[in-house]
Amino acid sequence: MQTEKQKMLNGDLYNALDEELVAARTRSRLLLLELNNSREDEPEKRQEILSKLIPNAGANLWLQPPFYCDYGENMIVGENVFFNFNCVVLDVTYVRIGNRTLFGPNVQLYTATHPTDYAVRASGLESAKPISIGDDVWIGGSAVICPGVSIGDRTIIGAGSVVTRDIPSDVFAAGNPCRVIRSLKEEKTSQ
Repeated sequence: MQTEKQKMLNGDLYNALDEELVAARTRSRLLLLELNNSREDEPEKRQEILSKLIPNAGANLWLQPPFYCDYGENMIVGENVFFNFNCVVLDVTYVRIGNRTLFGPNVQLYTATHPTDYAVRASGLESAKPISIGDDVWIGGSAVICPGVSIGDRTIIGAGSVVTRDIPSDVFAAGNPCRVIRSLKEEKTSQ
């Protein structure tokens, strides 16, 4: 029999009030409180907190507080990743972020979702869909990345976009809903 955590990570319906999950979120909230109350002149302290909060992060992860997430441990982060002020990552299931990816202020990544059937939703069960973001991606401020979305390498997501479906590599995409505006490969070859 699967635990509620295993169900959650697999994208199955799960009970978010499970004792193990509540304890993990509480641990995360306490680490976030420390991180968000740390000072700019305490980089070693911030790195120590981040190593506990997001243990699956590559070298040189920089989160500009305030930052918020559900668990932290479900984030798999490459090297040289930057999150600007006030980002939110609902990492109910896995969020994979490639190397050298940049997040503008107020970016929100949502893996969490709820059943469309009201009776199931009323029972308190939830589910999640993973998010995958490639290498060298730039996500503009206040963009929202919805559950189950993949964003390809070297892509730019315009500020304020709501990304509801997969976006390929090497494009500039923007809007609500977000759509491909132009290829960045063509732009690169014409420069």
